Amino acid sequence: MTREMLFALALGYVLGSIPFGLILTRLAGKGDVRLIGSGNIGATNVLRTGSKWLAALTLLLDCLKATAAIVLAQLLFGVETGAFAAAGALVGHLYPVWLGFRGGKGVATLLGILIALLWPAALVYAAVWIFLLMTLRISSLAGMTAAVTAPIVALALRSSYFPLLLGFALLVLWKHRENILRLTKGTEPRIGKKTSSTA
Repeated sequence: MTREMLFALALGYVLGSIPFGLILTRLAGKGDVRLIGSGNIGATNVLRTGSKWLAALTLLLDCLKATAAIVLAQLLFGVETGAFAAAGALVGHLYPVWLGFRGGKGVATLLGILIALLWPAALVYAAVWIFLLMTLRISSLAGMTAAVTAPIVALALRSSYFPLLLGFALLVLWKHRENILRLTKGTEPRIGKKTSSTA
């Protein structure tokens, strides 16, 4: 691994690890988002503070921080470093050192990666995510299904990013393992319904 690739990985991690959900809710006077709902710092849990605007802004920033990391890395260190910045951004979001390596679940951040690396996959990802959110109203199921489309589209397009995106999709599924258990039990909450602090 070259020095430029290491720099890109580090840049991606630093930007990816910015916990926008936590920062925004505190700035808005909503307290610590980790103490409500699922305890997650992502947009779905931010929505449980009662603010749709904060949730939407969290989603947007969690997405764009990955896009920014990749674009910056490619400008500074070369186009070939984009994949390393992407890996750093996702790992940084999932496991931020500042929060004891307890971060988000990566759905919005993976979309931001696709925007920069493979835009056709981003379009499919967003369409599937939004469609399932609107119809099923189960955030985790919509996010996981969207994540799975990333390597499928990459494979269909014969993209060299297929192995990378397959790994990313598996990471997102791993972070949703508790949601998967609740889905199998039929206890996974839908968007708009209240959830307990121990959900």
